[in-house]
Amino acid sequence: MSSALKIYRKPPASQVKQLLAESSLPTSDLSPEHLEDFFGCGSVEALEGVVGLEIHGSVALLRSLAVSVNRRGGGYGKALLYHAERHAQSRGAAEIYLLTTTAADFFEKLGYRRIDRQRAPDAIRQTGEFSALCPSSSAFMVKLLSENSAVGGAAAGGRSAAGLVRR
Repeated sequence: MSSALKIYRKPPASQVKQLLAESSLPTSDLSPEHLEDFFGCGSVEALEGVVGLEIHGSVALLRSLAVSVNRRGGGYGKALLYHAERHAQSRGAAEIYLLTTTAADFFEKLGYRRIDRQRAPDAIRQTGEFSALCPSSSAFMVKLLSENSAVGGAAAGGRSAAGLVRR
């Protein structure tokens, strides 16, 4: 991955939905409001990676993280995740949550830990991802952003976040 990876806000909705669908991630509930906190990388014509958040005060939900097949393994996913964490923290979030059926090991290496779904904050419970779109068998994970003042600075063991946060 180039050290000059350009990450930009609000990638085109059609490309976001296409990349998420290619990664078997949900798109049915995506609205223009959701896309306010989505970030892409690559060019506007050819989205190579995407990450999306839902920010609810002091908590955020990492709702989507996907990298195009031809860019997986290049660190794009990790860069997008770190960008999302910094963005959530800048908007006042102290904790970031996610649900995944396939990528728990990847997220654990980046400082996320599994917790019981019963411990989800009300704001997270009320999201479509938590309440309807993700199966109850999904791993529910959290990262305390305040624990790491340099969010995104932890060693990741070299794995990429290719098409992760699968439901």
